Amino acid sequence: MTHAEIEITAGLVRDLLREQHPDLADLPVRLGARGWDNQLWRLGDDLAVRLPWQGRAADALLRNEHTWLPVLAPRLPLPVPVPQRLGEPSARFPRPWIVTTWVPGEPADRAPITRGAQAATSLAAFLTALHRPAPEQVTIGRDRGGPLADYSEGFARLLAAATELGLVPDPDAVRAVWDDAVAAPVWTGPPLWLHGDLHPANVLTSDGALCGVVDFGDLCAGDPAWDLAAAWSLLPDGAADRLHAAYRPSPDAATLRRARGCAVGRALSGILIGDAGVHGRPGGKPTWGPPAHAALRRLTTARR
Repeated sequence: MTHAEIEITAGLVRDLLREQHPDLADLPVRLGARGWDNQLWRLGDDLAVRLPWQGRAADALLRNEHTWLPVLAPRLPLPVPVPQRLGEPSARFPRPWIVTTWVPGEPADRAPITRGAQAATSLAAFLTALHRPAPEQVTIGRDRGGPLADYSEGFARLLAAATELGLVPDPDAVRAVWDDAVAAPVWTGPPLWLHGDLHPANVLTSDGALCGVVDFGDLCAGDPAWDLAAAWSLLPDGAADRLHAAYRPSPDAATLRRARGCAVGRALSGILIGDAGVHGRPGGKPTWGPPAHAALRRLTTARR
């Protein structure tokens, strides 16, 4: 089933609640956001319902989030959407879904972080708390978490596509960041818990400050460089060093090289998704383009 095969409406959400969680069915329901894999519907003032609407991977990601985020949330210093209930597949909606707490704020792709020092310190504290050894049953994520060399083919496709569309001013500089990251020593520590998808649409702001982190479907284990890439992806100019200085344990030079590679790959992806949105192509999100272009500029002009 894809999003084209079933329309998710407030009525459907209410019917699903009435079938499986009737104590919540009378709360007001309204659309909150349509994400890459899931739709988010507000449920009253304090809750939300997340339902997969495209991509078969979304089912497993929702179950992953439901299983692990309640375990991690108590130690995280920023608000996160904590799963409260699980909805099982049914005749009415043949996919799992979850009820979570609602985290107020605006996505940073629409309301960018402007208080860079505050956000760098807050994000460093969040990642320090999150990046602990993960249980053995938690695996490397989908296209993230492992050695960067494993993703070189995908990076090459992204760079070629963005270059062909004229979206990258200096492809050689972008390639140099990636090549340097791949050449850096690999992570040899234990696989750590990772958010796995820290891009601007997955963090929330209020008055320019970081106020929450959402969408933990890609929660996985691996190299912390994948999350430390957020220093360039999320923060305004000049704030990356502050995040890395506040993070504990202090990242070594190899980790920062790998983090830059992760960030440049994420920037290319955001640029392509943003361009697709500008031109009305399926899957496009025009608000993803500007922060991704800004990140790419920071990465290709930053001092090595």
